[in-house]
Amino acid sequence: MEWLSILVLVSWANGAPVMARLVFGRRGCRALDGGARWRDGRALLGPSKTWRGVGTALASTPVVAWTLGVSPLLGLGVAAAAMTGDLATSFLKRRLGDRSSAARPGLDQFTEALLPALLAVAVLGGGWTTVAAVVAGFTLIDLALTPLIARLWRRWRR
Repeated sequence: MEWLSILVLVSWANGAPVMARLVFGRRGCRALDGGARWRDGRALLGPSKTWRGVGTALASTPVVAWTLGVSPLLGLGVAAAAMTGDLATSFLKRRLGDRSSAARPGLDQFTEALLPALLAVAVLGGGWTTVAAVVAGFTLIDLALTPLIARLWRRWRR
């Protein structure tokens, strides 16, 4: 059961900013990097990485953890690790020349799932098979839902 709880937490932490964007649009969004540029002249993270997104993940994931019977503090740690992975991926993608929100299947999911899975396994127990199951499960969920959410978003904005 631990791997499923971890998968739910990782999925929630990564999905909360997306859901906030669907519900609130661009209202209340401020880019984390404030529009800063790196030495290469490209955005540090890009406009889609916002304070509201990170805040939504950090505020809501402990509640989800509590409902699963897991420590809310672990939920906060999972959210922080997921957001750290997401920001690291965005930083790397900007260095590679990708525009903000451009997809890199595999890379997009790997750090967003690996870092929080490692943290959760360290606290809840499990091993590398648990980590691998969470990363693979999140990757499949994200790859399946991202196109669906994008279509809904385009339809909703009309």
